[in-house]
Amino acid sequence: MNRLLEVRTYRLKPGALDAFHTVMQHQAVPMLRARGMDVVCHGRSDHESESYYLVRAYASRQALDAEQTAFYNSAEWIEGPRKALVVHIDTYVNTLLWASDDAVDSLRRLNP
Repeated sequence: MNRLLEVRTYRLKPGALDAFHTVMQHQAVPMLRARGMDVVCHGRSDHESESYYLVRAYASRQALDAEQTAFYNSAEWIEGPRKALVVHIDTYVNTLLWASDDAVDSLRRLNP
């Protein structure tokens, strides 16, 4: 089976990486997973001090749209870690691509 990967890369404001990572690690990612989203990996980029990534896997484009709409419109997100993350983001870009289950598993293993 193949999965649709969303690769979201963030350009953070100078000096924001540690605070952003703490909120992602301890609040946002556990919240995403509790909502049933498949967070493949997330973390600091190896090449720049203000870059961060979040990779999620979905069964289809429709699943991506439905899951993200439900999550990002929820009071849990809006009243929760949203503000603590958004304040640190300069810009972000999403890229969608299809990958095999083996490729998704490899991303999980290589980027814990």
